[in-house]
Amino acid sequence: MRRSINIWISLDKITILLYLLLVIMGWLNIYAAVFNEEHSRMLDLSQRYGKQFIWITAAIVTGIFILIIDNRFYFFFSWVIYGIIILLLILVLIFGTEINGARSWFEFSWFSLQPSEFAKFGTALGLAGYLNTRRHDLTRWGVLLPASAIILLPALLTAIQPDMGSTVVFLALFLVLFREGMSPYVFVSGFLAVVLFFMTLLIDNFYLSLALVIIAVLLVWFATRKWRLPLVSTGIFVLIGSVIYILDYYIFKRLGNELVILTSLLLSGFFYAWYIYTRKAISVLIIYLFLTGSLLFINSVDYTFNNALPEHQRDRINILLGIKSDPQGTGYNVNQSIISIGSGGMTGKGYLQGTQTKFKFVPKQSSDFIFCTIGEEWGFTGSVVVIGTYLFLFLRLIFLAERQRSVFSRVYGYGVVSILFLHVFINIGMAIGIVPVIGIPLPFFSYGGSSLWGFTLLLFIFLRLDASRNEYLV
Repeated sequence: MRRSINIWISLDKITILLYLLLVIMGWLNIYAAVFNEEHSRMLDLSQRYGKQFIWITAAIVTGIFILIIDNRFYFFFSWVIYGIIILLLILVLIFGTEINGARSWFEFSWFSLQPSEFAKFGTALGLAGYLNTRRHDLTRWGVLLPASAIILLPALLTAIQPDMGSTVVFLALFLVLFREGMSPYVFVSGFLAVVLFFMTLLIDNFYLSLALVIIAVLLVWFATRKWRLPLVSTGIFVLIGSVIYILDYYIFKRLGNELVILTSLLLSGFFYAWYIYTRKAISVLIIYLFLTGSLLFINSVDYTFNNALPEHQRDRINILLGIKSDPQGTGYNVNQSIISIGSGGMTGKGYLQGTQTKFKFVPKQSSDFIFCTIGEEWGFTGSVVVIGTYLFLFLRLIFLAERQRSVFSRVYGYGVVSILFLHVFINIGMAIGIVPVIGIPLPFFSYGGSSLWGFTLLLFIFLRLDASRNEYLV
């Protein structure tokens, strides 16, 4: 039996207020970022702040429309919506317009539409629908692999455009899988891959490989509490490694130190397998697999980095890591953004008083780098207020997700939190120089209709599901 409730009473007012607060603060900062004294009216439609008002109005109307629709619509049509966004991501590769080197936009007479912004809520719905029907048993590969494919398919299509910012955001949905029971080993593997990627660029592969071997030996001792096993294992590894090194030095002359270590580990595995099998040493097996996978990964990073990533993205990563310095070229945006934020001091220069902002030193200041406007004009205090507002929103959404009575609503709720969190973290990280510049907007703040509408759809669908949490979903 389905209970009838008044959604306007059950609607979470706190989240609505936080949404409106962020949207209004964003609009005010867009006005400051592109302020034109000759067009000082905030509703001047020839300026970005005037256009943003239209996007905000349309977003609010869209949000109200979403709340009116029956909550069961999102459940029954989750796969249809997911299929539509996949189709749009394919069509944009064929018929889309290339802007800033990425074929990510559909161009119409008076506005542009970016399908990847809408693909985020569509993917979250598709993932929620799948895990709900399969009882979300993510300990089974038969469930985990299709769930991963749901996330990776739109990520791959956006990477082809190429739009690396949106690609990374889709990967945030793996946090949802972890929350729903995915093995921590899978999650740790992904985190380790990110860490190793950057460490490989900073540290010589040979020394990094040796460090990983030493860490693995210590972990084996920690897991078994016996020195004999790690010492014998190390002896076998060193013996085989010495033989391979001598053969390579005098005969092959092409392996290199890194491949000598990897080959030695693989051959040593035949000896380790006997101990693992006879003693049922699962912990030792896991350590060995992690070490082998890590060595394979770091030996592939250089090729991937130099051949898969575009040159401008390689330059941005190298600048972030301090490998390269180019303050007047690739690093110009970040350098000027840091100067803007630092010049704001504790309380800022005052609204519309930012010199870096006024003289347009920071490109894309109303979109990707809008946080530097906050830092310069509102100072450290204003920045903390904005970040605190986002943090409050995240905590509120987690609270709402945990109180859901259906798997579908809970999974979708955590999808909303994951996507918004990664957007905020990366965007602010770009502005202060701790994350490579990959060009993603600050939710509800940055200029643009596609991003604002996409985030509004993402959030308000969850609010609609939450308002009906005490009903039967089906």
